[in-house]
Amino acid sequence: MADMSVELVAVERRLWSGKATFVVAQTTEGEIGVLPGHEPVLGQLVEGGVVKITTTDGETVTAAVHGGFLSVTATGVSVLAESAELGEEIDVEAARAALAAEDEAERARAGARLRAAGQSA
Repeated sequence: MADMSVELVAVERRLWSGKATFVVAQTTEGEIGVLPGHEPVLGQLVEGGVVKITTTDGETVTAAVHGGFLSVTATGVSVLAESAELGEEIDVEAARAALAAEDEAERARAGARLRAAGQSA
């Protein structure tokens, strides 16, 4: 089975790195799916997006990602986010409460956090 090296990094920390078979991210140009051997590409991540990584073990790593870039090279994928949270770390109740925020960007972040945690917004 073909695989690729993937790194999910935010400004404050590395959230995940390892071997994966598939990566999905939301960019300003649309959603992109990356398989091993994908052509090199650089994309700008949307504010309030979700990144999903399918590991070589068949597990799915999901993260709410807020801004940054996706870089695909011949050997792997780097997700370089301004900020990000793994789905398993998200406080669902706080995210639901943030959906009522007046700030549109804050509502988008809350929606992404809920989707990454496997909840509906």
